[in-house]
Amino acid sequence: MDGWDIPCWVSEELRRRPKEKVIFTERGNPNEKNPKENISFISLLKTCTKMKDLSSGIRLHDDILKKGLLEKNPYLASTLINMYAKCGSLTKAQKVLEELPSRDVVTWSALIAGYAKDGQGHQALNCFEKMQREGLSPDAITFTCILKACGSIGAIEKGKEIHEEILSRGFLEKDMVLANALVDMYAKCGTLSKAEEVLKVFAFQNNAAWNALIAGFVQYEQYDEAFSCLDKMRSEGPAPDALTFSSILKACGSVRYIDKGKQIHDEIIRKGLLEKNIVLGTALVDMYAKCGEIAKAREMLRDLPIQDVVSWSALISGYAQLEKYDEALECFEQMKSEGVSPNEVTFISVLKACGNDKAINIGKQVHNEILSRGYLKGNLIHSEIARRGLLGDVYIGSTLVDMYAKCGSLTKAHQVLENLPVQNVVSWNALITGYAQQERFEEALYCFERMQSEGISPDTITFICMLKVHGCTCNIDKGKQIHEEIVSRGLLKKDVVLGTALVDMYAKCNMVAKSLQVLEDLHIRDVVSWSALIAGYIQQGQCHEALSCFEEMQLEGISPNSVTFICSLNACGSTGALLKGEEIHDDIVSRGLLKKDIELGNALVDMYVKCGILDKAKRVLEELPIRNVVSWNALIAGYAQQGKGHEALNCFKTIEREGLSPDEVTFLCVLSACSHSGLLHEAQMLFGSMTKTYGIVANIGHHTCMVVVFACAGQFDNAISVMKAMPSSDDTGLWIALLGACRKWGNVKLGKLSFDQIIQLEDSFAAAYVLMANIFATAGMQKDAEKVEAMRLKYATDRNQGNGNSVYVNVNGKVHSFS
Repeated sequence: MDGWDIPCWVSEELRRRPKEKVIFTERGNPNEKNPKENISFISLLKTCTKMKDLSSGIRLHDDILKKGLLEKNPYLASTLINMYAKCGSLTKAQKVLEELPSRDVVTWSALIAGYAKDGQGHQALNCFEKMQREGLSPDAITFTCILKACGSIGAIEKGKEIHEEILSRGFLEKDMVLANALVDMYAKCGTLSKAEEVLKVFAFQNNAAWNALIAGFVQYEQYDEAFSCLDKMRSEGPAPDALTFSSILKACGSVRYIDKGKQIHDEIIRKGLLEKNIVLGTALVDMYAKCGEIAKAREMLRDLPIQDVVSWSALISGYAQLEKYDEALECFEQMKSEGVSPNEVTFISVLKACGNDKAINIGKQVHNEILSRGYLKGNLIHSEIARRGLLGDVYIGSTLVDMYAKCGSLTKAHQVLENLPVQNVVSWNALITGYAQQERFEEALYCFERMQSEGISPDTITFICMLKVHGCTCNIDKGKQIHEEIVSRGLLKKDVVLGTALVDMYAKCNMVAKSLQVLEDLHIRDVVSWSALIAGYIQQGQCHEALSCFEEMQLEGISPNSVTFICSLNACGSTGALLKGEEIHDDIVSRGLLKKDIELGNALVDMYVKCGILDKAKRVLEELPIRNVVSWNALIAGYAQQGKGHEALNCFKTIEREGLSPDEVTFLCVLSACSHSGLLHEAQMLFGSMTKTYGIVANIGHHTCMVVVFACAGQFDNAISVMKAMPSSDDTGLWIALLGACRKWGNVKLGKLSFDQIIQLEDSFAAAYVLMANIFATAGMQKDAEKVEAMRLKYATDRNQGNGNSVYVNVNGKVHSFS
């Protein structure tokens, strides 16, 4: 450079790169003593900033200090501060400012801008206040930066205060950049009506304010308002640009407005905006993927002039959201094979796919790749947003924990969390949810308490999960404590899911009245919260109350869903409310809910079975558009209860003809039917095929059926052989069934053995005393019958009185005394 030699240490790349043209404004000028040298340093510092070359910037800083150029040159100082800030060294930038002999608005603004751009809004506000305490007056650039900081942290009150100060100074009259920053601040803080108000004054001049408002509507999920704003922009403001369409495409994807999205796509093509705009192309990929048009999304990606990690990640995320996990993982591999390196967003989508697909081996490979790239070392957490768990390392770590938890590897999930450089509520929630889903409630409770002990405050998701834990463990005291904390935070005002979790917790803890009170106090209640209450009543056997709730819910104008109908059909079956069940059946058919919901069809069959209307149950089952082995099991169980063994066997044959695989419940039901109907040969055939043909290991229920069927046929040796083959015979039901058969055949010896076994297992089983007494009486063993009867009465009286006094009972005219 003329008048100044470039230092010898400056890299060749930096030497070759065209230097920044330095334009000075009224905010700062170079030192008049040696302007060319100052200009050269400023130019090189700006080049370092663009190249993110921090090491060269540090050496330039050393040279500047040696020459004493910072003392009277605020523009050079601000350029140096800006270099450090944009190269990610904000601590160094602040140190430079603090060491200046004199500071002005230019140097302070450079630091404020750095913090604002990095998302560290609170730090930016602190600097702003320090600057003002030093008696410096902010200018338009300072205000623009601080408004950005307010928007990033949602500091709406501070933003309004700055707005008033800007108006009082008359800065808005000519400064469109500042006006746009105001609209953007209000939009990001969610004060969209105020953003619109500011926009009305300035929107006719450029796109930035319109785009900020539309982006705000999209961010706060006010999608219809975003579309309306686009229409107003077309009629009142400038023509929409690529940034406008990017926001609108995001809105289309979020609400799956595929037709609207296609119209926007056509408009983009007509305007020729897609040719070189990778951001817009990626927005189209994302929109089509979210709308379920994954083939079109893939086509859009293929046609992009540059396929970068963002566009690939949009496609992978689309596959994952559509639960096409294998395709998401294949897409991930293809992206890497084409030389595109994954970023944080890619890894997050892939880990979610691995977790939902239980693909733990692929998840481990992805984990290793994340570690090799240093994503979990903490060195990438620069912004406040990342530290809050929304981006960066923290969110990757949380997703890793979630992946391992969903794959059932909770030990590994816990290990990952312990090793995270930053643990937050999201990562703890993933682990707590994993433990709760696997019913490891003690571990879930431990994690909840540990999280709080480390100063991390639970959020709505944590509370929902812990309410489930306390409901499943019937820990009503802990559940009430959480309820109190939820109320104290005011979390129930808008969160219907949290309210539903409370209803469910009280219902599961046998406090249905409290559950009803909670539901009635909710500001918002929906079909899910009502269904939780109805299920609670059914769980407590209060089926009439459950049906009353079902009626009340509909009177409130809330339509039942499949879960509500299933619960209500269960209540109808339990109470024999056939007419109500038929009414619900008609409602289900009119809504077309049976086309895809197999569980609802099964509930209908079960309701008719429990009401004893087996012909109707069979007809409903045969008319179901989809049915499975559970549907048939319900019908077979009904035939078994009514002793219709042949009909049960016909159902079993139909299951095989339809290509369905009978399960252990099917065999239990059909063997039970055979035992009730005395179908010995058929039972033997079924019992043999259960293991040989279907690989089902017989449990105690299957063995009991075979004992009964042999014993009822008088084949006691075969019955005993079955019992000896069982892993355990400590089952009261098994021995009582054998005792009943002994009564039929008058087998006193085996009957006495069965009775003794029952008494050892459960000495208060009244039916056993009655059966044994009858066996003795039938065999003419009257004294033994009287003793057994006396034993029964003693146990009955002891249970009723429990006072230890002598008891006198009359058995067949004889008085017996027990002390």
